[in-house]
Amino acid sequence: MRILGIETSCDETAAAVVEDGSRIISNVVTSQIDIHARYGGVVPEVASRQHLLTIIPVINQAMTGVSWQDVHGIAVTFGPGLAGSLLVGVNVAKAMALAKDLPISGINHLEAHIYANWLDSSSTARKEVVKFPCLCLIVSGGHSDLILMNGHGQFKKLGRTRDDAAGEAFDKAARILGLGYPGGPAIEQAARLGTPCLSLPRAWLKDSHDFSFSGLKTALWHVVHQGGISVPDAAASFQLAVVDVLVAKTVEAARQLKVEQILLSGGVAANQTLAQRFLADSPLPVLIPPPLLCTDNAAMVAACGYHHFQAGRTSRSDLDVVPSLTLG
Repeated sequence: MRILGIETSCDETAAAVVEDGSRIISNVVTSQIDIHARYGGVVPEVASRQHLLTIIPVINQAMTGVSWQDVHGIAVTFGPGLAGSLLVGVNVAKAMALAKDLPISGINHLEAHIYANWLDSSSTARKEVVKFPCLCLIVSGGHSDLILMNGHGQFKKLGRTRDDAAGEAFDKAARILGLGYPGGPAIEQAARLGTPCLSLPRAWLKDSHDFSFSGLKTALWHVVHQGGISVPDAAASFQLAVVDVLVAKTVEAARQLKVEQILLSGGVAANQTLAQRFLADSPLPVLIPPPLLCTDNAAMVAACGYHHFQAGRTSRSDLDVVPSLTLG
């Protein structure tokens, strides 16, 4: 079964064709980072207009060498995300589904990130290695969610960020340090040249699976404005504080729940320090997608869509966007 995935939740225009929920036939992503970098963040109106310009060429590129007769369904992100951006992808997907007489399935962007762990870009389809129940940590610019996954389509939210998401905290820290946008890669690159020598706070929020990074960001601001601190040392210290909390709270929750595995996903999962700490500290197997599949892409949407179609979960022609959609 081949599924065409479409993703336009924020500032990446993406389309992909995935076979049987794992084998990537094509995966095309057009980023708007260069456009939004001058503003220090994503401008919603600019993002939606850029999606309008690029969505059809991106889909055509993803369909290169693939016949529409070999496509069995269309999966499209309908939330959460920026309303204007989501509308572009959903409306194009509905039009194509109508024109090609194909079923359509609206996909939760957060659920799609989890399914990046099922993907394999090699020539042979990857055997399913995920074991249930598993604990999923979704860390991105807008979310830091801890989700218990008992099976396909079975999610229970255990924890969330109470203020800044991890990716948002990285962006704000990068602005404080003058490192530019996007903040996550900038902080990671600067941290390689520094030593985590600053004493920055960790919000453990005991007796809770929630996260909080706002206080850490404020502490960094105070330390930097006192002067005399090198940017690489500040970046390394900030990164370590975020990693410490994400890893420790996730591993502790996994122990309490007696899950089989930990699944890492979302743009922040591309951070190699975070990935290495999880692999070193977790007593359980940890699955982490390759960096290109951690950030927003349509292959994860198509992989998730495959399981929706297998379960008979399709959407009607009046599918609409839900910018504040949650999972679990």
